[in-house]
Amino acid sequence: MTDDAYLFLVADPATPLGVPPTAVGEPACMQTSAVRAWLSAQDVPATSPRLRLVPPEATGAIPGNAERLPVPLSDEELSRLRHQTAPEAAAAVEKELLAYRNCTDGREELLARALAAGVAPHRIAELTGEDPAAVTAAAGR
Repeated sequence: MTDDAYLFLVADPATPLGVPPTAVGEPACMQTSAVRAWLSAQDVPATSPRLRLVPPEATGAIPGNAERLPVPLSDEELSRLRHQTAPEAAAAVEKELLAYRNCTDGREELLARALAAGVAPHRIAELTGEDPAAVTAAAGR
């Protein structure tokens, strides 16, 4: 397995492998001179329906004869790519997990602020669903 995602070309645009780069937004790598030169050498525009992107763990599925180029992605771009290439059931759960992560960002600070504002630990636990021990532990931070 490689650490890079791969851009590659499929012979048939109906091939379900990978996703068009635009499916993950505008990956920064698409503006690099290496990618632009590769696309030019392949005589393919960046908007070609034959152009696909796969995450590092799926590079083994790229057909052996396919033109390919390793490309670095940011953590956020890679997360979006993995979400786009996941099976539907997994993608739905991943969406819920991302929502959960977004809701829990700043969790420790929020608990500490609530305690500092005088909200009783048992009430914080009741409102948040957090374990009372976790709420109490936030007081020590």
